[in-house]
Amino acid sequence: MSPHSVLLLKSARPLYWLLLAAALWVLLRGHNEPGGGFIGGLLAVAGSSLIAIILGAPAAQRLQPLAPLPLAMAGVGLAVLSGLVGTLSGLPFLTHLWTDLGLSTVMLFDLGVFFAV
Repeated sequence: MSPHSVLLLKSARPLYWLLLAAALWVLLRGHNEPGGGFIGGLLAVAGSSLIAIILGAPAAQRLQPLAPLPLAMAGVGLAVLSGLVGTLSGLPFLTHLWTDLGLSTVMLFDLGVFFAV
């Protein structure tokens, strides 16, 4: 018999996907408004933790296609790479470059932080 209530067992997966969608939304709006990679990453971790606590670690691992350590390492690498783009352009490290489309290396940095968290 499971120590968790039926309500928790039935709502865990929908809550996971809701938290993951909120994490992506916060990540995407974060380079222009409050939010970004760190808060988005925390929401994603909250969803994964919810699944791990309620359904067990194997269930959480099945929902994540990549192992956590390589994902975190790729995130740190992406954040550093976004800082080097400005350096290669003759600007100080972590000086972000913008395009006419409103895109910048800030989004790469936020994505790196998201994966690192």
